[in-house]
Amino acid sequence: MSLIHTLARLEATESGRAQPLATVRHRHLAERPLVFVPLTTAGEAGAPLGALVGTDRHAPRLLVVPQPRDRDLRFAFLTDLAEVVLPYVDGFAGDTETAERSTTDPESGKRVKVEVELCTDAPQLLVPSRAGLEFVRLLGRSMRFRRTAEQDPDTPYPAPARVPLLGRWLTHFGERARVPGSALLMAMTDLLSRHWAAGQSSLEDQHLGALLAWIDPPDGASGASAAREAELARDATGQLRCPPAGPATDPAFDNRLLAPAIERFDRARTALAAADDGVTADRRLAELTTAEREIRDLVASRTRPTWDAMWRGIDLLRGLPEAPRDGDRWTRDRWSYTGHRDRVLAGEPPQPRRDDAVTAANKLSARETAQARLEAQEALDDPLVMAGRRLSGEAFAGEVTEVAMAYSDSKRPSPRPLVTFRTADRPHLGERTKVFRDLAGKPQSAEFVGYADESEDAAAGAAGTGAGSSTVVLRLLDKMGRGKEPEAGSVPEPGERVCWTLFEHAPRGGPGLPEPEDTPWTHGGPPATAAEQPDRTTAEDVL
Repeated sequence: MSLIHTLARLEATESGRAQPLATVRHRHLAERPLVFVPLTTAGEAGAPLGALVGTDRHAPRLLVVPQPRDRDLRFAFLTDLAEVVLPYVDGFAGDTETAERSTTDPESGKRVKVEVELCTDAPQLLVPSRAGLEFVRLLGRSMRFRRTAEQDPDTPYPAPARVPLLGRWLTHFGERARVPGSALLMAMTDLLSRHWAAGQSSLEDQHLGALLAWIDPPDGASGASAAREAELARDATGQLRCPPAGPATDPAFDNRLLAPAIERFDRARTALAAADDGVTADRRLAELTTAEREIRDLVASRTRPTWDAMWRGIDLLRGLPEAPRDGDRWTRDRWSYTGHRDRVLAGEPPQPRRDDAVTAANKLSARETAQARLEAQEALDDPLVMAGRRLSGEAFAGEVTEVAMAYSDSKRPSPRPLVTFRTADRPHLGERTKVFRDLAGKPQSAEFVGYADESEDAAAGAAGTGAGSSTVVLRLLDKMGRGKEPEAGSVPEPGERVCWTLFEHAPRGGPGLPEPEDTPWTHGGPPATAAEQPDRTTAEDVL
């Protein structure tokens, strides 16, 4: 947690209201996101109890499993879920545009640009909390390897036709959720806590109702009291007024309401199976319908408050302007969606249970690069985030006081002007440290030369013009054109205020990894050939 984040939490505790951590929205928010509020059975994470899902805040689709231990009912739930999710996901696959992408030429081995299709938009799935992210991954893992009757007529307990496809898409969403900055699958609590700091712990932030109470408390109430009410308040029957934000349920709800209702459903189903005449069967069917409707009402009562809270959070996030560089991250999500669409259409097998060594290393490297890129872009887009980097010594801002023209010592001298400016920040600058600034959307680099005469700083401090400040001298290195004189606007003018960063604006990944077939067996590559295998053990080799 950064220093500015800690200060914001302290201020929220004192003021009784969440404090902003950003001035812009750093995550893409789709015009029509798919909201998914799952509910699971206590003690059995893989057994869904129900869900509210849909893109219309006023007309959600309620899905219920009356008996979570029944495999057929679970498959029926997954089939209904696929009927909602897959049409939404497929709705973005048809609209495409032509885009250029770099690839390696198999003959020359050089990087070349080719024109490929790119979907103009991509689906977005929103869940209440991080536990919802894990549930989506679990659902995907449990479904993508299921065999259908069409694929294997002899398979026991065949899955419905579209269930494995839903599992593949949920797995892809779950993988993208682990990439920093991705917006295909997001938790509402993470979205809100990224943009507002509440006066509670990060663990308490995972309760959506409590977090919203800090951000937008009722009139006349403080965030702390409203959050406590959201977490602990119960009605006359002992049930929480604001149920957990899914997929967990409250033990009081499980023991007092849900368990008796499921028991009545089981009894009614058993009685219906034992009915020996039409009149009795009709009566038992009515009892079964009543018991199932009771469970549906219970699931709706637990998920509807969270559903409304999800859309309330979406409204709060839409009130923030979109970050300028957020479009770049969403384009990467579009590439990811388009690539998975192509793999599905090509009939490729589902994602493996475990990645091989090369794939795992590539994923780790890509996520590290994405994390560094996200942190840099957020700081460049948001002065409040940049303030935190300045407090930590990773950036500094100041006013230019002098510009002296200088040139390199090469055969063709290039401009290397020396820029002097005063700053009140305390950056971690060392000898020849490189720093960067944003120049018309591109990073311009400079080299730290040193500090100006300390006696001048002391005199400025005594005069009250530079108390606590220092004078830094930098040498500009690039982005000044090809001529002998720098292009207009490429060199800061005296009196101009400039912000420099010690981190790169466009972090690059590490060196490329070899292909799996070129990787040695010690790192997960192919097994050794027969000629490289040792001789078989014989009786003479055993003492």
